[in-house]
Amino acid sequence: MSDSNLVMYEEEFRKIDAELQKLHQQSNAKVVFLVDKNGQLIASAGETHDIDTTSLASLTAGNIAATGGIARLLGEKEFTILFHEGEKDNIHISLIGQRIILVVIFDSRSSLGLVRLRVKKTSDAIGKIFNEITQKVEKDKGEGKLEESIFAEISDEDIDNLFR
Repeated sequence: MSDSNLVMYEEEFRKIDAELQKLHQQSNAKVVFLVDKNGQLIASAGETHDIDTTSLASLTAGNIAATGGIARLLGEKEFTILFHEGEKDNIHISLIGQRIILVVIFDSRSSLGLVRLRVKKTSDAIGKIFNEITQKVEKDKGEGKLEESIFAEISDEDIDNLFR
């Protein structure tokens, strides 16, 4: 998806949520997040009550951006999988379709191998769902069903006039 704004339809959101719930259960993860590359939380599954989800989403996107800079310095396009190991918890981060970040936080109840296996299957499924969303957005734009953002018509001049 090339737009900076993510359009989410209810049907596709339900599919995404179901995939995250399945990943959460099958990988024995503590929590699973789906984050836009801009740092916006899309969906989550698992034990989110003790986690600042907004900060985690933002920091994860920053981590992807920083790692992308390292990748370019090394002549790589991007590193699509990141793994951080802690004393109690581990975090597996993967980039789906250059736009969406899948985050799995897990502890000793699971293993990196199991998480990687399940993430691969979930990434493929979520990638297909986002392709469906892209097709729907293009169709709706062509039919005039999608309105532009209410902020699209505001110019820099309008903002300057507002604060004068």
